[in-house]
Formats: sequence, C-alpha cells, structure tokens
Amino acid sequence: MAVNTSADTPIPVGEVSRLIGGWIDRLGAVWVEGQITQLSRRPGAGVVFLTLRDPSYDISVSVTCYRQVFDAVADVVSEGARVVVHAKPEWYAPRGQLSLRAAEIKPVGVGELLARLETLKKALTAEGLFAPERKKPLPFLPQLVGLVCGRASAAERDVLENARHRWPAVRFEVRNVPVQGVHAVPQVVQAVKELDALDDVDVIIVARGGGSVEDLLPFSDEQLVRAVAACRTPVVSAIGHEPDTPLLDYVADLRASTPTDAAKKVVPDVGEEAERVRSLRDRARRCVAAHVEREERGLAHALARPSMEDPHRMVDERADHVASLAERARRTLGHLLDRADSELSHTHARVVALSPAATLKRGYAVLQRADGHVVRAPDEVTAAEALRARVAEGEFTVRVDE
Repeated sequence: MAVNTSADTPIPVGEVSRLIGGWIDRLGAVWVEGQITQLSRRPGAGVVFLTLRDPSYDISVSVTCYRQVFDAVADVVSEGARVVVHAKPEWYAPRGQLSLRAAEIKPVGVGELLARLETLKKALTAEGLFAPERKKPLPFLPQLVGLVCGRASAAERDVLENARHRWPAVRFEVRNVPVQGVHAVPQVVQAVKELDALDDVDVIIVARGGGSVEDLLPFSDEQLVRAVAACRTPVVSAIGHEPDTPLLDYVADLRASTPTDAAKKVVPDVGEEAERVRSLRDRARRCVAAHVEREERGLAHALARPSMEDPHRMVDERADHVASLAERARRTLGHLLDRADSELSHTHARVVALSPAATLKRGYAVLQRADGHVVRAPDEVTAAEALRARVAEGEFTVRVDE
C-alpha cells in the first residue's frame, strides 16, 4: 500500500478501499476468542451476523458465517457465550468495514475456562501478586467506604444495610457498574481506579451476588486482578457465595464469603465495640483496685514492723548502750589520769629531790669562776681570784685567800 500521494495528487476513496481490501485479502485465517454480544439470524437468510467482543477491553469486531456453520453450534451458543472462531479477515469495500468470515465456531466449555483460569492463577502467583506480604491491613473504623456493585442489586443492599446497622455513621461512595457480560471488566476496573484515587476512601468493597462460572468470569480477568494489585487502598472481595473463588479473591487484601460478610468484616459493630469498651473499663478498674489493695497491704505490713511502729525504740536502746560505754570510757580515762598524776607526782618529787636547788637549800654553795666554770678542786683557783658563790637564796662574790 505504499502509494505516492499529496494534496495535489490525491487518490479516490474507492482506490484506497480497494488497496486496503487487497492487503487484507492476503491475510490468512486466524483463531479468535471472544464473547458474543449480538446475534442476528434472519429467517430464510443464508448468512448469520455476530458481534464478537473482547471482555477485557472495549473492542468489538463483526463476524459473518454461513447458516450451516452456525447451525452446528446453535444449540449451545447464544448471546453472552464465549466462543473460539476460525475466520479470515474480509474487507467490505462499499462501507469500508472490516469483518471476519467464520468457517468454524467452537464454544468454550466450562472445563476449558477453568483450565485457563488455573493457568492464569499460576502465572500471577509466580509474579507474587497473591503473596500474603502484599496484603494491606483494613482500617479499624473506616469513615468512607467505596463500593463497586451492580445497580439496585441485592449485593448493594446487603452491604449498605448491614454496614449502617452495625455503624450508623459510616458513609459510602458507590459506583454502579455491570457485574457480568462484556462491559463488566472495563467498567469495574475504572470504578476501582476512581475510588482508589479518592483520598477520603479508606477501603474498597467489590461485591456481587452468586452466579455461574461464566457470570463470575469478569472477576477473574487479568486486567482487573492487576488493577486491584496496584491499588494503594485496601480492597475487599465479596463475590458470589462461599464456594465461589474468582481470582479477585486471591489478590484482594481480604476475602469475604458474601457481601453481607464483607459489611461485617469492614465495619465494626457499635454494640460490640461499646461492650468491649465497657469490658476493658471494668478490667482496668479491677486491675487498679487490685494494685491499690496490694500496695495498701504492703504499706500496712511495713507500718507493722517494730522499726516503723516505734521508731525511737532502737534509738533508746542504743542510747543506754552508748551511755554505758561513755561511763565505762570515763572511768577508764579517770583511772588512767589518776595513775598518770601519781606517776607524775612521784617523778616530780624525785626530780625535786635530785635538783641542785634542793642541795643548795641544805646549805651548800656552788662556786663559779668568772668564765662560768664550776670550781671542783682547790687547785683550779689562784690566790686573790674573784669567784661567784651561788646559794639557795641568791649569789654573791668571794675572793680566794692566799
């Protein structure tokens, strides 16, 4: 289709359509899977018209087939069924429309769907999308709860009524979306992303009632699983009944068996919480009372001890002992002083008796020369030498006679 064109040399629409058709005619047949959203079987017509849609994306393609091709599966295929079509692309030039010419149509059975879901589950598990450490805890008391559910559905009613019965002040941000069919996945994904973007939303509940495996397929879609895994807000899955386990249950931060169970797990019961507060208050009061009583017993035991009952008793007992020791010390010191005084008196008497002054008092005198030397022998003096005589009452001068 490489054609040289310009604003001055354009090519007609018919030529463009012919070129596109020639390129498409060279394409081979392909196997295509999708969900039938429209089915047209005109009586007497030899061609059946289908619209095949991708459940995960907002993309559809027209399919035509001969009546005998569709009659082979007419009993098991209807609008909403998943099918695999072996078809060749065709270009309808007059309308400029692309379609697929089906040569064979095969319904996708429940067993095959479950096998595909199991394969997808293993792949997502290997990526770690279902790991427990990725789970975010739910807030104890959410102020604003996001709810994704069908319009006027039993699931919406169960969640709202049970939640408001348990905690009347709780508020909801509801997004009503299709919960089955070809439009379910993109709208559920969009609703989850919108609620996750709201800062006031504390937790998101995705709820749906029970249904067949085909009805619950949107909640096992890979696009929805990855969108929930990327949420920063905790997500609660409440799809179907207890036996139903779509892949959303594994990636959600909490799985609820039913929408009613989701309301009970997300919103606390005001009566139960009030009773819990009363119970904790009573427990705290008992603990405080027991602690005070234990301390009172300890204080009474301490006050009953002799040292606390009569604090001066020990001092009085020690005072007598101290007085006895002081008296003993006083007597001992008195004896030591008396003995020392006696010894001093005797020593003094001896000193006095042996002192030169006592000798002088008995009439003796001490002769000293002028240089102060004591005269001990007559030959130590000379005639006419002046000496000093010292007696008990004083001294006087004498002279040596020849």
